[in-house]
Amino acid sequence: MTPNPDLIVLGAGSGGLATAFRAAQHGVKVALLDPGALGGTCVHRGCVPKKALWFAAQWAQAQQFAVDVGFASGPGPLDWERFRQVRQRYIDAIDQSYARRLKEDGVQLIRQAGRFIAADTIELTDGSQLQAAQIVIATGARPRTLALPGFGLGMVSDDVFTLQSLPRRLAIVGGGYVTAEFAGLLQALGSDVEVLAHERLLEGFDAELVRALQELMEAQGVRVNLQSAVRAAHRGADGLRLDDAVAGSRGPYDAVLWAVGRVPNSEALGLASIGVATDERGHVLTDAKQDTNVKGVHAVGDVTVRKALTPVAVAAGRRLADRLFGGQPGAQLDYENIPSVVFSKPPLGMVGLTEEAARKQHGDAVIVYRTRFTPMQWALTGIHGQSLMKLVCVGNDERVVGIHVLGPGADEMLQGFAVALKLGLRKCDLDATVAIHPSSAEELVLMG
Repeated sequence: MTPNPDLIVLGAGSGGLATAFRAAQHGVKVALLDPGALGGTCVHRGCVPKKALWFAAQWAQAQQFAVDVGFASGPGPLDWERFRQVRQRYIDAIDQSYARRLKEDGVQLIRQAGRFIAADTIELTDGSQLQAAQIVIATGARPRTLALPGFGLGMVSDDVFTLQSLPRRLAIVGGGYVTAEFAGLLQALGSDVEVLAHERLLEGFDAELVRALQELMEAQGVRVNLQSAVRAAHRGADGLRLDDAVAGSRGPYDAVLWAVGRVPNSEALGLASIGVATDERGHVLTDAKQDTNVKGVHAVGDVTVRKALTPVAVAAGRRLADRLFGGQPGAQLDYENIPSVVFSKPPLGMVGLTEEAARKQHGDAVIVYRTRFTPMQWALTGIHGQSLMKLVCVGNDERVVGIHVLGPGADEMLQGFAVALKLGLRKCDLDATVAIHPSSAEELVLMG
């Protein structure tokens, strides 16, 4: 064990790994603590296995598209177990790649948990201690559980990736990313899905595009209920049933997915003993440079109150390491205009301000451009749904402060437009750009 590392990182998820790798590149000794698998939630219970499911859903739809345009072979069911094995091989390869890189970079990986006993001292599970002048908390978050009767009869998002078979009848309780993504993916793969949410889906995304996504989900067969207040679950002879304060009994279902948010993994870190400030839910509070209120203690990723996205954790960790060890005292992540995509069916992406937020900040100076159209691949196969794109602009020079895209390809096309927005994009810059035809992305430069 490294006697005196320069840096201790608690957690080997995306943020912790990024911090450790960058610090090691600056020539410092790093100890990385985590009893779990390398890559954390993103690799094992989030982004990566979810995106594999999303691809499977796209391929299922593509099979039907092929038949619709003249191919002879009909779509077949997914061999769920084979798919799980293929996905797991891919994930195992990522884990092994991380392990090799840690060894190559000289990062000491300690497969134990740790807790603070002083601001510069961590006690490991086996009772030994490590000391460093700089310590980074990157322990992530986990699915939230509720004290509802029968909650244990359902599953949380982590459990979806351990399913041995696809549930035939599924209820998803909640209205966030997990709901919007799994509803479309599992419906496409053969589940009958009902969403039970309160008031709206995807808080924080542009309301107009969210309504359009809901319409597309419903057209695909997903039943969406936005006037729901589930208060209990119980098992009946015909399956799981939910007690809803608004609608009474709902069901039966073969499975229930609770998608009711996430909570930070901070309660076992001994933060109170050294005075690290947290909010009422346990998120570690940091300033814009990822510093806590205790000198030498920092935090990145989902354990903080910052935007819970893997690239955010990675970028914050790298800049923190640059500042602490790379001779870049001003290095810090700019949290403005972070792009985000929901891998729904179809995907929904945004960067910048929603129309609602822009009008709240800029009032009558807001100008909105929008376009609706049927993507070519849908039109060819007889699907009548529409993509929706929206530009939110401000001022006489029509500076673009928000870009919103719903439809096939949104996940890939938004990245480049996000760069442009970050650099001060104006509507006239889009007007002056020659379109790529035929494509969906061209609609963003052709809006009148």
